[in-house]
Amino acid sequence: MHDKKKSDEQLINSTVEIAKEAGEAITEIYNSDFDYQLKKDLSPITAADNLSHNIITERLKTLTPKTPILSEENCNIPYKIRSQWTQYWLVDPLDGTKEFIKKNGDFTVNIALIDNNKPVFGVIHIPVSNETYWGSKGNGSFYSNENNDVKQIYVSDNHHNPIRLVASRSHPSEMLNDLLEKIIDYEIIEVGSSIKFCLIASGQADCYPRFGPTSEWDTAAGEAIVGSAGGHMVNVNGDLMNYNLKENYLNPNFIVSNDKMLSEKILSLINTVKINV
Repeated sequence: MHDKKKSDEQLINSTVEIAKEAGEAITEIYNSDFDYQLKKDLSPITAADNLSHNIITERLKTLTPKTPILSEENCNIPYKIRSQWTQYWLVDPLDGTKEFIKKNGDFTVNIALIDNNKPVFGVIHIPVSNETYWGSKGNGSFYSNENNDVKQIYVSDNHHNPIRLVASRSHPSEMLNDLLEKIIDYEIIEVGSSIKFCLIASGQADCYPRFGPTSEWDTAAGEAIVGSAGGHMVNVNGDLMNYNLKENYLNPNFIVSNDKMLSEKILSLINTVKINV
């Protein structure tokens, strides 16, 4: 048991360092003049996405040679192959490319370990501020600042008004506006990328309802960190999230909150406004 705990700690620490290394490389490009292209789905991609992808995948291959890696920048792996995986790394090498291009700092490096279709460990690194969040099943969630001071983090215990909601900076939603009319007493924090999950996990916000397209690599690390900090994530039908159970990588609409009680409260409001989910 002691050896396993030591092994888990080594895996966690090594992955955190990998995310930070990728963040340093991203920051160099961020502070330069850079161009971007559009992918087939018209989402932007930069040299930073590709460089971060290369760093993370090479380091993870060395760290865990037998564990497959699925990255946003290398996701053309047939489901026939992926469906055989019981454990794999799920990576978004630069989450928030639009924010990166706008130069507002709201972008992250996301690395998650998926085990039996659930995220059991996740790291989110914010390159601009050099802040890092991580969490793993059974070990809690943690935060380190730019000075590498580490502290354990927990979700808030707020179930009442005003509810502090986080929302996407670059992806506004009419469905969210309909929900807000029902909540009435709330505060909105607009932020990009997976930083939204970090705010929930560290108790700086209470709920993140998402009514819009996301992919599995956008949410896996954040779900692991929020869950290990005491939080809760479900789809809008109230079911737990799953990963790698279908051909595509699209998530359903979902709710991230400080606990099940608040999730159920938000779900009941969604039903009253008859949001088309």
